[in-house]
Amino acid sequence: MKIVKRETFSFDDVLLVPQFSDIKSRSEINLEVQIPRVDQSLRIPVISSPMDTVTESDMATLMSNAGGLGIIHRYNTIAQQSQQVYETAKSNPGSVVAAAVGITGTYLDRCESAIESGTRILCIDVAHGHHILVEKSVKRIRERFGDSIHIMAGNVATLEAFNALSDWGVDSIRVGIGGGSICSTRTQTGHGLPTLQSVIDCSVSDRPALLIADGGIRSSGDMVKSLAAGADLVMVGSLLAGSDEAPGHVLRGPGGKQYKMYRGMASSEAQIQWRGKVSSLEGVSTLIEAKGDATQIINNLERGIRSGLSYSGARTVGELQCKSEFVYQTAPGAIESTAHINRVN
Repeated sequence: MKIVKRETFSFDDVLLVPQFSDIKSRSEINLEVQIPRVDQSLRIPVISSPMDTVTESDMATLMSNAGGLGIIHRYNTIAQQSQQVYETAKSNPGSVVAAAVGITGTYLDRCESAIESGTRILCIDVAHGHHILVEKSVKRIRERFGDSIHIMAGNVATLEAFNALSDWGVDSIRVGIGGGSICSTRTQTGHGLPTLQSVIDCSVSDRPALLIADGGIRSSGDMVKSLAAGADLVMVGSLLAGSDEAPGHVLRGPGGKQYKMYRGMASSEAQIQWRGKVSSLEGVSTLIEAKGDATQIINNLERGIRSGLSYSGARTVGELQCKSEFVYQTAPGAIESTAHINRVN
């Protein structure tokens, strides 16, 4: 047993210090991210999560049109996923779409079908990325499909794991374990780190892989903090769940309110529907109020990110990372940081 005594920081623990800015318009800010191997770029550094209540073809198409990236989830048949990839790629020639795959069974067939349907970005989608089966699957995918495929993988929480995945051949790495709003990994297993801390730790890597902050991001402010801490991209689930473009039926609740299901892929409900049995309990399922068109959500997030960079006087994410300064805030400070007036409803 080894006990490491150190402070770790979550999103609410810190604030970015405002700095002098000569940015006169948010349009001066460039958020573009180049995607290695595929000769494509994203206009905004935002990815929708490969969850069955977040990303299918409608969400992936919206994300591509908005300048981001949607990852079609893998909790379906190979044919179903491939059709959704095809629909996204045909709806907008030149669009960017990704497909999630696993690490056992017919995952290579899923990779091949997704590539044939129009993607060159594969996301190895597992909870614990620092694992021998991930290493083997990365190497098999690279051997079979060559260097023109971008491989995303994760999730990881430490610098050691980040470096390992990059060394295995991963091009972008999802960083964050146990921080998602419907994730119960830390409760069930006792493992994890605050997502922001993992981003800070992994950001010092000298490896070429892109860093994707994934888990616990609730606002554009959390996105800006992630980017300032060293992330190249951010992945979101709950922010987009419940929108019109998210999969699932609209349900009516008390008072005529509309809801949609949002669930973790390690929840018992998702596992039973997907494979007929439960092998772990590291997620929950819930209903969230319907949010309407996701385009407005993405537009608001982009505005918030651009404003965040302008407060640091940064025109690019790289400049933000060089200039940013974090300060610790107390619990009362965190309360003060929110809109805290007593409102009459």
